[in-house]
Amino acid sequence: MSEPNILVDISDQIATITINRPKSMNSVTEEVFLDLEQIINELEADDKVAVMIITGAGEKAFIAGGDITNMVEAEPEWARQFALLAQRVLNRLEESNKPVIAAINGYALGGGCELAMACDIRIASEKALLGQPEVKLGIIPGFAGTQRLSRLVGKGLAKEIIFTGEMIDAAEACRIGLVNRVVAPDQLMEAAREMAATIAERSRTAVRISKEAINNGLEMDMGRAERYEADLFALCFAGEDQREGMAAFVEKRKAVFKGK
Repeated sequence: MSEPNILVDISDQIATITINRPKSMNSVTEEVFLDLEQIINELEADDKVAVMIITGAGEKAFIAGGDITNMVEAEPEWARQFALLAQRVLNRLEESNKPVIAAINGYALGGGCELAMACDIRIASEKALLGQPEVKLGIIPGFAGTQRLSRLVGKGLAKEIIFTGEMIDAAEACRIGLVNRVVAPDQLMEAAREMAATIAERSRTAVRISKEAINNGLEMDMGRAERYEADLFALCFAGEDQREGMAAFVEKRKAVFKGK
């Protein structure tokens, strides 16, 4: 019996999703994306899960990219449908109502870098290498890499990374804002879980609404985004978490949130 493409472990309100194709450096295929989409849907519906972490199996790769062996003889329409599938799943990940942390343990190239960019927070091992090397294969990033990278690091740096196809190390990725922080390899999952645990202690409602405000507001002009934020701020006052959080602050005790 073959190993599943993706492993899921749930403990202490944290779901750890592991892309489990170490023999191919955790490269992604249509099947992997469909499996990931199903897992995201299941975890979103699971009240025991507050935060998700995504990582790769083994020590070499987070996700080394798309499975090139499947693409060598591909026709244009297949390539288009594959890109649209990947974009749909990564959009689903980005828009998930739960925060997602990428624990980048090694190579995050091509589709792997694109998947990491769809996560809310990226923590990288000192050994991690990131990049969009598609031009070396005669193609471009197809899983929204041209768009997310530009939004994360700016147009000039995104063009440099994509046009050259060169990898950058974790320290440089952190410097330009592609990853949030860099840690020693043996501390990566501990750091990701610590951050996930901190987020899990907060109001799920407030975290979810904050994510909506950031993601959606960035697509608006400043005036509309400010009004949108004010509406969401007001919405918080309709729930139990606001009352509990403020009461706990006044009473000098730890808040016990119940919002989902």
